[in-house]
Amino acid sequence: MKSADTTPFTVWLIEDNEAYRTAALRIVSRMEEVNAARGFKSCEAAFKALEVARAEDSPGVVLLDIGLPGMSGLDGIPQLKQRVPTAQVLVLTVFDDEEKVFRAICAGADGYLLKGSNFDGIREALLEARTGGSPMNGRIARLVLRQFAHRTAPQPDYGLTQREREILEAMVRGLTKKEIAAELGLSVHTADFHLRHIYEKLQVNTRTGAVAKAVRERLT
Repeated sequence: MKSADTTPFTVWLIEDNEAYRTAALRIVSRMEEVNAARGFKSCEAAFKALEVARAEDSPGVVLLDIGLPGMSGLDGIPQLKQRVPTAQVLVLTVFDDEEKVFRAICAGADGYLLKGSNFDGIREALLEARTGGSPMNGRIARLVLRQFAHRTAPQPDYGLTQREREILEAMVRGLTKKEIAAELGLSVHTADFHLRHIYEKLQVNTRTGAVAKAVRERLT
């Protein structure tokens, strides 16, 4: 969990649209919780500023557009996180399709805002991010949850052969060694040989351990 920080903080806005950048900076600068606000038209410009910025001038929160010239906002997120680990990065964009939302969150974004957010919405998001939250409007949150629900973590690769997977699946179904050998047309000796390799690859010592791991990690 991120630690809460309610002290005055600096906001950096990385946005190539000058009119929007100027308007947003004016809004953010009116916040009593913000001690300074700076704008940049690209990630590259922000990175150069970070090279010479004093520690106290580094951003506490970064509002980052996705559709930038040069380096995109999506590519800039992990680099910002590397350069300023304590900064919270909020993606600020007109894009709201599921894939871009999902990619931004996976890249390390701490929150996601649409550019149509009003002053109260931006202020609330900045304060929530600064105190350890992950601001996201309801519609975007639903999109992200839907994407995560549709994507499963990749199965660990233990180097099991096809035959070993067949035997492991039979073990999960509760078949004994003799029953496995009969079902797969193997000798008991050969089945036992494969079982020893399965235990070794899964780093377990018992049939129960192998079955538990197979079920827990969805190996079959």
